[in-house]
Amino acid sequence: MNSIEIYVPDVGTEDAVEVIELLVNVGDSIAIDDPIIVLESDKASIEVPATSAGVIDAIKVKVGDQVKQGDTLISVSAESSDEPESGEQKEDVKEKPIAEIQEAAPEQNVPKAVSESTTTEVIVPDLGGADEVEVIELCAGVGTNLNADDAIIVLESDKASMDIPCPVAGEILDFKVSLSDKVKEGDVIALIKTQATSEPENNATPPLKEQNAKTSTSEAKSVKPSSQTNSSVPSSAMQPHEQNDSVHAGPAVRKLARELGVYLDRVSPTGPRGRIQKDDLNAYIKAQVQAAQNGIVSSGPVQPELPDFGKFGEVEIRKLEKLHALTAKNMQSSWNNVPHVTQFDEADITELETFRKSKKDAAAAKGLKLTPLPFMIKACAHALKDLPQFNVSLDMANNQIIQKHYYNIGIAVDTSYGLVVPVIKDVLHKDLWEITAELGELAEKAKARKLSPADMQGACFTISSLGSVGGTAFTPIVNQPEVAILGASKAQMKPIYSNGEFHPRLMLPLSLSYDHRAVNGADAARFSGVIAKYLSDIRELLL
Repeated sequence: MNSIEIYVPDVGTEDAVEVIELLVNVGDSIAIDDPIIVLESDKASIEVPATSAGVIDAIKVKVGDQVKQGDTLISVSAESSDEPESGEQKEDVKEKPIAEIQEAAPEQNVPKAVSESTTTEVIVPDLGGADEVEVIELCAGVGTNLNADDAIIVLESDKASMDIPCPVAGEILDFKVSLSDKVKEGDVIALIKTQATSEPENNATPPLKEQNAKTSTSEAKSVKPSSQTNSSVPSSAMQPHEQNDSVHAGPAVRKLARELGVYLDRVSPTGPRGRIQKDDLNAYIKAQVQAAQNGIVSSGPVQPELPDFGKFGEVEIRKLEKLHALTAKNMQSSWNNVPHVTQFDEADITELETFRKSKKDAAAAKGLKLTPLPFMIKACAHALKDLPQFNVSLDMANNQIIQKHYYNIGIAVDTSYGLVVPVIKDVLHKDLWEITAELGELAEKAKARKLSPADMQGACFTISSLGSVGGTAFTPIVNQPEVAILGASKAQMKPIYSNGEFHPRLMLPLSLSYDHRAVNGADAARFSGVIAKYLSDIRELLL
């Protein structure tokens, strides 16, 4: 049989892209151009079409893998066969969802059912550093039948209570502890009797490695929950709960969730079409661990439960664009981790505006549109040179400040799919025409979703200009790992008192947000003043 491999095509970037969905399974027949796998870069999702027709005999990647152009995705047999080879059967077992494998178990070398029962010990898991904890509740009695992951006992440390899940489905034979007993990691809590002939439930199936390890003897064995389980099972996560089968997740994610005792319908998805990815599961577990350590039971950031808005009128629910979700996450992280202070100032740009308008025809002759933004970019680069404490990044983990000796300015660009920040490199070595031309090119690429990762890396400082929209002031959020960002609002003509009389002057509002760990207030006032000086008299930029 002729085996043909299908590779990752040119996806428009040299960086790795993520496998977010497998559209086919081993054994499927496909035609040329049938979609087989969905890849996702920072900017778009890409369906990879089949370049050959045939029967899929192996899938070389899994959801969550990072792949590059030329990597093998699947192998296809050019001629289909009615009798799959044993190797194909094995691959099929690996790739199918767990529930399908269970249904096909008699055909997949799973040990045949026997009448003997086995006894499983329920063990106290890793307690996260606690020496001993107290038994505060027995969730069931002797003789009660439990499903896998049902709570069997509740333990309490100084900081939090923790439900311990039953590792397998079966009947409680005996409790080895009583209320108020002190237990530690590794102690036996209870004995569970399981029947080898019993039909496992879809949502309470032990990991396959445990199924395959069963034998027909009645010898007792110990099933010790993984150390991760206790970290992800504060009481809110592990209380008896009816799993919602409508969640979208791949087999690998479902298996991991089962092993960790996590109900997937409690995990917030970030993948395409509401698919739960491994990162989502890891983020949920991390939040649960942190909540348990703080004595708080939560599934993530505290957020009031939303009402049913449909009761009040017609609603529409849309999935967040990946970039929008990523921006929201980054902004939340920056707001939580950076002590923000905002310095407000004004720059007199009357002469600058007169000069800019005088160059309108020259700009048009070059095919350019000269706006105030290139002047601000140039002014900020010079201000960074004058006050180098703004051209740094903090390495708090190593107690270091990283001083930069280059001057790259990021520009926040509003697009239909979210906020992006392309970067103008080496600003001090470029004139206004070069900056204007590059700014126009980057803006067009941003709107067309054609920015490369290199276009958005390396900024020392960011400008967010709302002058074309309006407003008098705002508080921009620092774009970590930078330590400051400049916001520019709409310029207004104001009466400015000078030499005994008022004069009409065009004033540009400036909002400088900065990381107070790196910059003090006096330096921030100096920095905004330097920017205002350069914008008020553009001749200063030539010195």
